Amino acid sequence: MTRWWPGIDSWINLSRVDPDAEVQGEICLDVQMLEDARGRCLHCHVLQARDLAPRDITGTSDPFARVFWGSQSLETSTIKKTRFPHWDEVLELREMPGAPAPLRVELWDWDMVGKNDFLGMVEFPPQVLQQNAPSGWFRLLPFPRAEEDSGGTLGALRLKVRLIEDRILPSRYYQPLTELLMESVLGPAEVGASILQGIWMMAPRASGIPPGALALGSQDPGPPPLSAVLAQEDAASPLAVLEELTLGDCRQDLATKLVKLFLGQGRAGPFLDYLTRREVTRTTDPNTLFRSNSLASKAMEQFMKLVGMPYLHEVLKPVINRVFEEKKYMELDPCKMDLGRTRRISFKGAPSEEHVRDASLGLLTGYLGPIVEAIVGSVGRCPPAMRLAFKQLHQCVEERFPQAEHEDVKYLAISGFLFLRFFAPAILTPKLFDLRDQHADPQTSRSLLLLAKAVQSIGNLGQQLGQGKELWMAPLHPFLQQSISRVRHFLDQLVDVDEEEEAGGPARALVAPSVIVREGYLLKRKEEPASLATRFAFKKRYFWLSGETLSYSKSPEWQMRSSIPVSRIRAVERVDEGAFQLPHVMQVVTQDPASVLHTTYLQCKNVNELNQWLSALRKASAPNPDKLAACHPGAFRSSRWTCCLQAERSAAGCSRTHSAVTLGDWSDPLDPDAEIQMVYRRLLLGRDQLRMKFQEDPNTDSSPEADAEKSSGATEGACPNALARQREAAARLLEVLEDLDRAHEEFQQREQQKAALGPLGH
Repeated sequence: MTRWWPGIDSWINLSRVDPDAEVQGEICLDVQMLEDARGRCLHCHVLQARDLAPRDITGTSDPFARVFWGSQSLETSTIKKTRFPHWDEVLELREMPGAPAPLRVELWDWDMVGKNDFLGMVEFPPQVLQQNAPSGWFRLLPFPRAEEDSGGTLGALRLKVRLIEDRILPSRYYQPLTELLMESVLGPAEVGASILQGIWMMAPRASGIPPGALALGSQDPGPPPLSAVLAQEDAASPLAVLEELTLGDCRQDLATKLVKLFLGQGRAGPFLDYLTRREVTRTTDPNTLFRSNSLASKAMEQFMKLVGMPYLHEVLKPVINRVFEEKKYMELDPCKMDLGRTRRISFKGAPSEEHVRDASLGLLTGYLGPIVEAIVGSVGRCPPAMRLAFKQLHQCVEERFPQAEHEDVKYLAISGFLFLRFFAPAILTPKLFDLRDQHADPQTSRSLLLLAKAVQSIGNLGQQLGQGKELWMAPLHPFLQQSISRVRHFLDQLVDVDEEEEAGGPARALVAPSVIVREGYLLKRKEEPASLATRFAFKKRYFWLSGETLSYSKSPEWQMRSSIPVSRIRAVERVDEGAFQLPHVMQVVTQDPASVLHTTYLQCKNVNELNQWLSALRKASAPNPDKLAACHPGAFRSSRWTCCLQAERSAAGCSRTHSAVTLGDWSDPLDPDAEIQMVYRRLLLGRDQLRMKFQEDPNTDSSPEADAEKSSGATEGACPNALARQREAAARLLEVLEDLDRAHEEFQQREQQKAALGPLGH
């Protein structure tokens, strides 16, 4: 179930900040209006609050609630040192004579010294109290105040915001659609070859000629092109439907989701091979290969960003840092040269364009040389998954364009992705690739643009040197020409790689077994603290994480270590702050040989460290089988789970887990359920089109005679059974979509029933 909200796109003036306006969190209330012989009475049941603002130096608050109705007010008790208080108190207020009054509930942080700190408020007008008494969770708001518009004197910010509310179902509901997507990419070339053979064998029969009975001297036309076969066969596959339906920016978003989904399944290689083969077989002019923003182009581009970001940083970051730090003036275009600026920087006397050009040429080659050296020497550092994808692409293009005049096409296909869509954009805008924390100033931006243009020319293998409008780049051409032969050799080495990713195989380990990928101090909770207070249950320990173990000891020098085998990890998740009244806590759920689950709670010092440890642990445990579909984001304390209040320690998890795979500290974890939900959403847009095309065509005659007529005429060499296979594939896809529709409807009905019961319902 997906709901789209219009959102905003406008300029908003900045205004000064009022400390009392900085509130956060929610409060759970159940209000009832009762009437007896003494008149009307309001019962305000203050149950709990969550995610309140921390007002004390300890990172917590001492919250209490104050309820106002007319001239009356009452307060709850104060709960010390928490941002997730549970009061469960009923405050009773009698109606006083006069006009109906609103109900206001304020939350405050109690302070022993000085005034209390405001935490937020909610207010309900009289008509709401009379018609539909509030019950549930309500967002805390700041005190109402007169809006102060600074008139733009503090600046303005343009915001473009769109809210998408999506419901993610449990993993089991998406399994049929995931299987359909996986089937789409399993050996398309091999499947096509077998189909091709069948078509060729049946073609004479369709025309009334027995096999082997072609007239003497007649020429066997042979089988139809593989591209035509593949187009006929998978026209109704989920990926073909998605490619046809998705355009523009949506295609990039879809490509990212699909790449993440197939990466999580260990089938990114077959997925990319499937898309690139579809693209290559449909291309007749090699000069246009992968030049459009097709799904194949976008998928390969997103794949490189997901898998190759550490590699990119290793290759480019040293030179990019130099450019930012040295701030040298470089310019080759006479129309953009600032001779006055160059005089102030380094030249004696009156500089000329020739002086500026020669100096800039020396600076540019001084940066380009290390860039080219780093790239051509990086074969061993390029991720194996990227090398394998390029190898498959190289083979596919070579098979499609084997002619001698197209010798460079197989190189250009790879360099077009690696240089034009990866290295060059990263040089041009380093911040977008996390190479720098800030955007470049105008002068540095111009230097980066010149370097990016040079790298782009190298990636084009010099095909466009001396052409176009930028003839002022000519002084760089000798250097670029010398680099091109080295780049060809580099690309040959890059695709010389063994098959490491099996189609349909399990997710491969992203961390070497013996390599320490992360280490440092964490706070570890003791296994079963019997009587210690929460703050004493966590002990400082030094941790090491490798591909084999998560080990720890009292200090780095301590000889005795305890360890947790990485192979036993079944989930790595965040923990709600309310579980221990502590921030930045994560849990590592393991399974022992007796299939008993154990949870280790670890606290990090800040949110960045938490994200880095989550990322590293999920990477290390990526190949593990039997991952948990759900776990508890709280803790089992006082004989119940703090998150769902279930009383059984062995109760099933109440919150779904994330994928066990993260591709880098810069990236979010893979989330296959969210990704397949987005794919389902896109497929829904084409459901009617798919139904009309393959199931509801009134002119379609499925009789054998009609199929034979189609095969000999209108469809030109198509297999007589191709249409039947397309219909079968379309029927399967439509059935899966309908099942997901029903699952969403049932889930929504259950949510509505829970909401009708209110916060006290069970």
